Amino acid sequence: MTTQTTEIRWGIISTGNIAACFVKDLLVDPKTRDVFDVVHKVTAIGSRSIPKAREFINTVAGGDSSIKAYGTYNEVYADKDVDAIYIGTPHTYHYENALDAIKAGKHILCEKPVTSNSAELRSLLAAAKTHNVFFMEAMWTRFQPLVLEVKKIAEEGSLGAPAVLHADLSGDFNIHSELNSLVFAAIQNSPDLETFLKPTVFWTPSWVAELYSICETFFKKHAIVALYENPRNKLSRFTNVNATMLKTPLTNVDQNTSFTVTFAGADLAAQAIMSCSINLNAISPGVIIRFERGTITIPAPIYCPKEFKVSYFGEDGKIIKEDHKTFEYVGGGWHFQADEVARCVRDGKKESGLWGHDKSLLEMEVFDEVSIFHTLTLRSAS
Repeated sequence: MTTQTTEIRWGIISTGNIAACFVKDLLVDPKTRDVFDVVHKVTAIGSRSIPKAREFINTVAGGDSSIKAYGTYNEVYADKDVDAIYIGTPHTYHYENALDAIKAGKHILCEKPVTSNSAELRSLLAAAKTHNVFFMEAMWTRFQPLVLEVKKIAEEGSLGAPAVLHADLSGDFNIHSELNSLVFAAIQNSPDLETFLKPTVFWTPSWVAELYSICETFFKKHAIVALYENPRNKLSRFTNVNATMLKTPLTNVDQNTSFTVTFAGADLAAQAIMSCSINLNAISPGVIIRFERGTITIPAPIYCPKEFKVSYFGEDGKIIKEDHKTFEYVGGGWHFQADEVARCVRDGKKESGLWGHDKSLLEMEVFDEVSIFHTLTLRSAS
């Protein structure tokens, strides 16, 4: 019996690094990951100028002349040969970009964090419902084979209930040595530093360039998969959030953030304890999930891990067995989420069963709570 293959035609918004990673993986033959029911075609690239879009096509998409280069995003939204839009712009632009694409009747895969707050996300979800289109946040790690296996082991019962999750996502961007007193001059010439240190790029002034790191740390395969999705939690909302932040003196954004999210609303009593920094290297393991009868440890980088270890405890709390799991595939791991989008669109679904709207809303509600602690920190320091 021959399986019918569904082709999804993508329009790409932005020509930045994340968009490049996503497009490169769209070009990987799905058969290399045992996917035979969907294929992907890049139809259009939208940038701030046509030359920039063409440069992206030449350097990232192999110079494919069939891909259209547009100097505006609206032209991509209006293209009748585009089924779905991938939005890879900075997250302060996600609401505007996604809303425009939704109104054009396009299905949406929007990079994380999906919006700047829960109010924006609720507005987008309402618009997606009105216009009858699929909408999903691009939580790429959630769809990777490793995460699916972690979830399976975490829920099959041998380890008992999860109790505490520790996770850290850090990266040393040499912010002090590179900037010093020339901070704003350097920001203008360094796109990477601009992303992390210029408040107006990633948030409103005075708050959280680390939102992306918080998003990576907490809301992929970590707290949501291990705690929120655990059957004992019965999809109950978090019961408490606490956070603290330390700003860089160079600009008014965060250099270190730590926060705790508690789930105790159903039959689960567990906490996620997380940290992220832009002035420290990542630690390994980057994630430790502690259960009643064992642990799951995941090494860095936690956003795209290829292995993890499961330790099983005996009655005395000592390790009696360890299993190591390793995963290999062609590409960077971005294509699994694209496969999910293709299948959902094919099947007429408006949200993913793996990363549904409820999880993105939970994510943004935690961000809203964390932002309150940042505001309190600013007030106490003034």
